[in-house]
Amino acid sequence: MPNIAETIKADLAAAIENDKLLLPTLPEAALQVREIAESEDSAIGDLVKVISNDTALSARIIRVCNSPLFRGSRAIENLNMAVSRLGMAYTSNLAMGLAMQQMFQATSEMIDERLRTTWQTSTEVAGISHVLAQHYTNLKPDQATLAGLVHLIGVLPILRYVEDENIEVSGALLDSIIQELHPRIGARILKKWDFPEALQNVPLEYSDLLRHAPSADYADLVMVANLQLIAGSDHPWTELDWSDISAFSRLRLDPNTNMNEEEDLNAQMEAAMALLQ
Repeated sequence: MPNIAETIKADLAAAIENDKLLLPTLPEAALQVREIAESEDSAIGDLVKVISNDTALSARIIRVCNSPLFRGSRAIENLNMAVSRLGMAYTSNLAMGLAMQQMFQATSEMIDERLRTTWQTSTEVAGISHVLAQHYTNLKPDQATLAGLVHLIGVLPILRYVEDENIEVSGALLDSIIQELHPRIGARILKKWDFPEALQNVPLEYSDLLRHAPSADYADLVMVANLQLIAGSDHPWTELDWSDISAFSRLRLDPNTNMNEEEDLNAQMEAAMALLQ
């Protein structure tokens, strides 16, 4: 008789194959922001108008603008100034990412805790990815931030399924199910959301530590950001020889360097992570 984990995996895998899995939809604010960012006729004022409908989002964007990552010669006090300084593309990607936070909430305690942990990891990885992109690549820091925020998006439908079906499952079992299935589901969600192709592969490829790519990409950034996050912990990835991971050389990084010890870089990563939480 199959065990509960195998049953859940089989049900979810079948749902994925038959397009029956309920995938989350992008929050309304994120959709509106993207529409404006992609329209050639849009001006900064249009973006300000949409974001200003959400007081919390407006406040966070102003905070980002006044952070050590962007601080200019004078403090930014309103949304108009913030969007002008960050630019349309950066603001829209940041706003889209931050709007997603509302999706990471549940009613049952175990699921809610896992959703919060998933969002926490996503924001930390996004912050580190932003700084890595800025210092070591020609990739766009705003896209890097978004890549970090969505690399675990496939966890959402799995936790929703377990909650909706009222399935009793241990934490360890649930974690193994998530680990196995979330990358495929995440890639599907980003495709459904019409994310750029450069981001669609991130959930699938960031955990393939031996992957090869012609040049540094967003999956590399998210991979190295995850490794940076677990350095010094008892995560299984810390047992591996990181010099075999070619993403480091594509980012021109020494796998033996602890970025937490580089004061300037560490301060920027701390600032980027704090902003998104």
